[in-house]
Amino acid sequence: MSFLKNLLTVFALSCLCFGSSLWAEERPNIVFVLVDDMGYSDLGCYGGEIQTPNIDRLAERGVRFSQMYNTAKCFPSRACLLTGIYAQQSGMDKKHGEMKNAVTLGEVLREAGYRTLASGKHHGTENLYDRGFDHYYGLRDGCCNFWNPGERRPGEPEPGRKRARHWCIDEQTFYPYTPEDPDFYATDAFTDRALEWLEEPETQQKPFFLYLAYTAPHYPLHAWPEDIAKYKGVYDEGYHVIQRRRYQRQVEMGLVDPETTPFTQEPKPGAWETLSGDERAKEAQRMEIYAAMLDRVDQNIGRLVDKLQAHGRLENTIIMFASDNGGCAEGTGAVVFSEDPNDAGTLASYDTVGENWAIVQNTPFRFYKNYSHEGGICTPFIVSWPDGIKEKGAMNDQVSHFIDIMPTLVEIGETTYPKSYYGEKIVPMQGVSLLPAFSGGKVARPEPLFWQWKQGGAVRLGDMKAVKWGPQWELYDLSKDRNETENLAASHADELSGLVARWEQWMASFDPEE
Repeated sequence: MSFLKNLLTVFALSCLCFGSSLWAEERPNIVFVLVDDMGYSDLGCYGGEIQTPNIDRLAERGVRFSQMYNTAKCFPSRACLLTGIYAQQSGMDKKHGEMKNAVTLGEVLREAGYRTLASGKHHGTENLYDRGFDHYYGLRDGCCNFWNPGERRPGEPEPGRKRARHWCIDEQTFYPYTPEDPDFYATDAFTDRALEWLEEPETQQKPFFLYLAYTAPHYPLHAWPEDIAKYKGVYDEGYHVIQRRRYQRQVEMGLVDPETTPFTQEPKPGAWETLSGDERAKEAQRMEIYAAMLDRVDQNIGRLVDKLQAHGRLENTIIMFASDNGGCAEGTGAVVFSEDPNDAGTLASYDTVGENWAIVQNTPFRFYKNYSHEGGICTPFIVSWPDGIKEKGAMNDQVSHFIDIMPTLVEIGETTYPKSYYGEKIVPMQGVSLLPAFSGGKVARPEPLFWQWKQGGAVRLGDMKAVKWGPQWELYDLSKDRNETENLAASHADELSGLVARWEQWMASFDPEE
């Protein structure tokens, strides 16, 4: 009897330490795909003309959310996503650095027996290999040259760039990182590495968590020529025509209600018509390259899905997809770049789409990246899980936030969130599990949601949202005015002051040293 007991104990410990096929069958694999600076209406399944058939199929097999929120800026959003707490609580609200007072999804899920993998952009000063991931490959910084993030290679022009960037390959950090492969392209490279990891015995023996964090379609505008060619002429009619078509498709698919979200947010009248022929060609070309970048992301997601299918793991894999903020209206800030139109999209260039295309990308919402208005913080959010989602192709309008991903994955992974980690006290999870929403249930959210980045700030409680850019607060009822056109600040002054007081109390709760 004691021999049998000891044998069972050894078996249980071996499963715990080394993983087991039982886990791989029972607990789902998890993939979170995060893209960078993508607008709300860019995907085909959110109204866009960009060809995203693989992402669209994920939506057809899963659930599309219409009110998922990020933080309006890359690194705070990624910190929220990885930690389940607000960026203000982890010290990632003002500049990218270390994630303090927190554990990461990698640390929590690895403790629960998951194989943890991260490929792509982190935008912090830590190597994710040191924060709970069995593998990490990718850009540690905010953006880089897609063709060569490092130094000039023999026989090539100087890479367009802002500055040197950090790149991590497991425990090593390179500064700068210059790929040897002349066909290197960041989007493809991130996927290549992830697919290699899925072939490893350790990954096949355990459930896995893959964080696949692309830099695309964040500037610089770099894309393969064959992908750009697919969009030649698509944007020649200009901002207003493209935006109108996107909006109409959103209405037709039931994503946008024209009663609560009328078509009002658009580039200034005449913005396209006043351009010269050469200027129009340049503007159209910018959006062609942007579309090609997102098209390539979609192709790579197709590669990932095919790999999961070939391994027989697709049905029990949750794939989540989102963007870290809205479309980007910023300039590039590049110090080295070519202005030759013939170099557009290539190694020597370093361009961005500009404000008017950013407005189009965020249709139907107001503003763009950096703002706490809907255009800056609302992202497409797709959840595909063949074994776990019964109502395929559903749309869900429940309010959700990146801080909700940690509690959701803690529940899915059948684990617990620690009160401390290696003896250090950590901040409790700030969000709620979205798991009920995957099957049509309701998510209980007792507390307001908060935002603060630069001059922007917002608080949402129920359907009421107070938002600002600068000192002046505005108030909107999002159940009737989703694109924030009717400011209720004067007529609902008491309600506004109550929300602002909640926001100020939230801001005052943070240690100023953090």
